[in-house]
Amino acid sequence: MNLAVRELSVPVVRAFVWTAREKESEAIRRRRALRRFDNELEKGNYKAAHSLLKQLQHKPRGLLGFGSVKLVVPKRIPTQELHMDNSASFESLADSILRSIKHSIEFARVDEDVLLTGIEDSMGSENYDPPYEDHQMCLQEVHFLQHEAGHFLVGYLVGVLPRSYQVPNVEDIIHDKFAQGNVQFLGFEFLKQVDIDTISSKKFTQGKEIRANISSRTLNKFLCVILGGLVAEHLVFGYSELLHSDVQQLDRVLRWLCFNENEADSVIRWAVITTLSLLCHHHGARSRLAEAMNSRRSIGYCIDAIESAL
Repeated sequence: MNLAVRELSVPVVRAFVWTAREKESEAIRRRRALRRFDNELEKGNYKAAHSLLKQLQHKPRGLLGFGSVKLVVPKRIPTQELHMDNSASFESLADSILRSIKHSIEFARVDEDVLLTGIEDSMGSENYDPPYEDHQMCLQEVHFLQHEAGHFLVGYLVGVLPRSYQVPNVEDIIHDKFAQGNVQFLGFEFLKQVDIDTISSKKFTQGKEIRANISSRTLNKFLCVILGGLVAEHLVFGYSELLHSDVQQLDRVLRWLCFNENEADSVIRWAVITTLSLLCHHHGARSRLAEAMNSRRSIGYCIDAIESAL
């Protein structure tokens, strides 16, 4: 009987070792390809970099995460289909994010002169507490990190290529209290026109015609990616620490496309629920990615961190 057990166990062990070796070999090949990808990014060869990523995407066990999420807007989103352990908490968090978005939009539409005056008065206050200020700056750095990781991960999963990122550290925040982080993507070229129209003070009256030239697929990706940072903050901390230029940009895009209030509320709610569900499901990848971004690693390294956690 013992001999039978030994005879059966040997193939099992061999199969396990072979599988482990296969996975290790695949990881090595992926990392080599991602180093070539980083080289192309550094040269500014974005098309070549994107092509390398697409090639990896179609190889067995190449890139399992890139573009793996297909975004479809359903007519209704039943909570029970979100696969959450606590649907009540999920709904509460989603509502909190929606309130934060609403407040950010209202804040952005206030007269800028009033805002700047208020900020200057606050900065000139004599109530200065160095230990408290240091703690706040460290906390702000962590918020920046989770915020940008949320953008990066959502973009990667829906198939939008990150090409660069910046996360301010404490020193950056000390020198510039208005320091901002960012993740730059390929694929949202229409944003240049939004910025041009905003700067030139054009009234957004051609939105419905423009909307016909932007695919719903591209718009859906944009909605989730632009909200990825805010959603990540709420998911990790339960609230948002930063002023959100992301939400201001979201508001400009929807007004530029002539969405009425009901249409805007509907698509924003869908994007919040979808993005929240996505980041909840991939919390391990988000954590690994944040570690890589905290070390200011390359885009390719960050992608490998995501893939290793999937």
